[in-house]
Order: sequence, then C-alpha cells, then structure tokens
Amino acid sequence: MFLAEWDRSTKDRDLVPGNGDSSRSAGERLRAFLAGHSGGSAQIAAVAHGGVTIDLLRTLLSDAGLPPRLLGEGIPSCAVTTFDDLQVVTVASTEHLT
Repeated sequence: MFLAEWDRSTKDRDLVPGNGDSSRSAGERLRAFLAGHSGGSAQIAAVAHGGVTIDLLRTLLSDAGLPPRLLGEGIPSCAVTTFDDLQVVTVASTEHLT
C-alpha cells in the first residue's frame, strides 16, 4: 500500500494520500520552515524523512533538477542535504558515513 501511494504521489504531486499531505504541500511546508530560519548567521539542522526532503527538493529544483535516482530510490538512510538560504548545496550526501 505505502509503495503504491509513493509511486502515485511521485507522479502526481497534488495527490493527498490517505494519511498525510500531498508532495507539493509537504515540500512547501518544509521550504517555509527553512525560509523562516534563513538569513541569520547561525547554522541550523532540520531532520526530516527522506520523502519530505525529496518533496522540498522538487519544490526548489523541479523534477528536472533532481538527481534522477532520487525519485525512484529515495534518499539513503542518514544522508545529508544542505542549503544556504534555500540554495541547494549538497543533495543526499553520505560521505560522513564512511
């Protein structure tokens, strides 16, 4: 059931699954959170599920700007994506795990 909804929401960002937000809504919510904390001199860390991170990246970069594997495979466990004032710096880095 989950994988079928994931597949459908990947194709239709406005689809609202039975127990959550649409991809577009989730990406916009995380974008708004980060925007509310950008511009300062302090660094912040926000921890989110990989799916919500992909929703944010789709919002900021569009599907064409994403590494193609992310829509199909998702973000690896413990991966780090970094931003500088909503500009994507790194996507799904796992270098810290080696």
